[in-house]
Amino acid sequence: MKTRVTRRTAARAIAATAIPLAAQTPAKQPKEQSMQLGVFSISLSVKDLSVSRAFYEKLGFKVFAGDGKGYHILRNGDAIIGIFQGMFDKNILTFNPGWDTNAQKVPNFTDVRELQRRLKAQGVKFTLEADEKTTGPAGCMVADPDGNQILLDQHV
Repeated sequence: MKTRVTRRTAARAIAATAIPLAAQTPAKQPKEQSMQLGVFSISLSVKDLSVSRAFYEKLGFKVFAGDGKGYHILRNGDAIIGIFQGMFDKNILTFNPGWDTNAQKVPNFTDVRELQRRLKAQGVKFTLEADEKTTGPAGCMVADPDGNQILLDQHV
């Protein structure tokens, strides 16, 4: 028999597990290096850039970057959305090592090639790899178990 999951059912399940999990004291574990991926945004593949821009502006987003022809980057508080017309087929979860939420360089960050090495060491397979012989801007991409694309896109 299939169980229908509603928002209310999901919220109850999350609430029921949150208290017991939070109350548990984790066993001492060796410190791992933090996986600092950089600022997060969602990159949306859109059919009509101007229509999508107008829609997200109604939600309170404001354009703060982009070329205005093929893409816009919009922000509402700390939420960042990139809308891209004709650049890729699927939506992408995007992380930008080296950038803050204003697309400005941060002084300390983990280089995308180092992130790639760490992920490879954990058995993560890449659909696009950064050239580890280079420095500066580069990118790599993985897909999660459900096929969602995750881009590590370093611009600095």
